[in-house]
Amino acid sequence: MEEKSGKGVKGIKIKNINIYMMVVSCILYLFLIGATIHASQKYNAMMSATEDYIACQKNAGLIEEGSDYLTDQVRLYTVTKDIKYVEEYFNEVYNTRRRDMALEQMKAFNVSEEIYGYLQTALDYSNRLMTDEIYAMRLISQAEEMTEDMIPEDVRKMELTEADYNLSPEEMVARAQEMVFGSVYQESKDMIMENISYFVDSIVDDTMQKQQRSASALKNTMTQQRILISVLFIENIFVFILIIVLVINPLKIYIENIEDKEKLNVAGSYEFKYLALTYNNIYELNSANEAMLNYRAEHDALTGIINRGAFERLKQFLRTKQTPIALMILDVDKFKQVNDQYGHETGDKVLKKVAKLLEENFRATDHPARIGGDEFAVIITDASEEMKSVIEEKIDNINNILLNPEGDLPKVSLSVGVAFSSNGFEDDLYKKADSALYVTKENGRCGYSFYEEKKA
Repeated sequence: MEEKSGKGVKGIKIKNINIYMMVVSCILYLFLIGATIHASQKYNAMMSATEDYIACQKNAGLIEEGSDYLTDQVRLYTVTKDIKYVEEYFNEVYNTRRRDMALEQMKAFNVSEEIYGYLQTALDYSNRLMTDEIYAMRLISQAEEMTEDMIPEDVRKMELTEADYNLSPEEMVARAQEMVFGSVYQESKDMIMENISYFVDSIVDDTMQKQQRSASALKNTMTQQRILISVLFIENIFVFILIIVLVINPLKIYIENIEDKEKLNVAGSYEFKYLALTYNNIYELNSANEAMLNYRAEHDALTGIINRGAFERLKQFLRTKQTPIALMILDVDKFKQVNDQYGHETGDKVLKKVAKLLEENFRATDHPARIGGDEFAVIITDASEEMKSVIEEKIDNINNILLNPEGDLPKVSLSVGVAFSSNGFEDDLYKKADSALYVTKENGRCGYSFYEEKKA
C-alpha cells in the first residue's frame, strides 16, 4: 500500500506492515488452535473406541462366564447329587444374571444390530440349553427320590417323558449325565462360543476401522498444524525478535525431540504447548501399543510367561555369557487325561496354575517359559550345583500345591529334569535336562532328577 507523506516521498509504512502482520498472525493463531482442538478430539475418539472395545469384550466374557458357570453347576449336580449346585445354578439365573446383564450393558454402546445380534444369539443358545439342564436336574432329583420341597420350583415343574420316568435310578443318572456331557450338548456350547467369537472379531474390526479413521484424520490435522506453524514463522520473520522466545526456540526443541524420537518438551506459547501435549499423548499411545505388541510377541497368551520364541532368543543370549546357570524342563504328568476327563478349559486352568507357581517360587531374575503344550522350562541364573537342595525344595513345594488343589482343579503333578552349566547355555544343556526328565518319568513321575555325567 503506497501513500504520499512528508515531501511527497512514496513508500510503505512500517506501521501498516505491523498492523497487517498482527492481523495475519492472529488469524493463523486461530486456525492453529482449531487444528489442535481437532487433533485432541480425534485422539479422544481413538481412546473412546479403545475403551468401548474393552467394555464390549468384557460383556462378551460375562456371557461366556455365565453360560460356563451354569454348565459347571448342572454337571457337578449330575455327578455329586449335591442339591447345593442346583441352588447355585438358579442363583446365577435369577440373581447374579451375568448373561442378561451383559446384553443390557451392550445397549449403551454404539454397535450395529448385526454385532449385537451375535451376543443375543449366544444368549439364546444358552437359554435353550437351560431346558436340557433343568431336565437333567429333574432326572437326578427323581433318581435320588428327593421330596418336592427339596428342589426348586423350576425343576419341580419340569415333566419327564414317560420313557424317562420308567427308567431305573441308575439309568436316570446315566441319562442326565449324557444330556449335559454328551456331544449334542457340547455342540450347543460350541455354538455359544462361536457367536461370542464372531462378536469379538466384529468388535475388533469395528474398533480398528474407527481408530484408522481417527488416526488418518489426526495425521491430516498434524500436517495442517505443521503448515500453519511454517506459514506463521514466515509471516513473522520481520518481527522475529518479538517472538523468538515463544516460537523459534520451541520449534528448535521440537525438531530435536522428533529427530531423537523423544516426547516434545512443553514450552513456548499456549498453542505450542497444546500441540506438544497432543503430540505427547499420541506418542504415549503409540509407545503403549508398541509395548503391548512386543509383550504379546514374547509371552504366552494363555499363561502370561515367556513363550518358546522368547525362550530360544534367551538361550542364544546366554550362549555368550560365561556365567553358571541351571535349566529345568518340566512336564505336567498325564495332562492328556486331565483334558479328556475334565475338558480343555480345566486343562487351561491347570497350565495357568503351573505357570503362576513357577513365577511365585522362582526369583525375578529367573526365566519361566512355556515351550510346548504342557511342557515348561525354567532358566535359573547364577545357579551352581550347590543349589540342588534349593531347587528340590521349590519343586517339592510346587508339586505339593498341585497335588492338594483348591477349588475345582484336579490333582496333577510335575516331572522335572535339571541340568547345570558353568559356562552359560551350552549346546548340550537342553539335551542333558531332557535326559534327566526322562529318568524322572521312568521312575514313576511326580518328582525330579538331576543330570549326572556317566562315569567311564
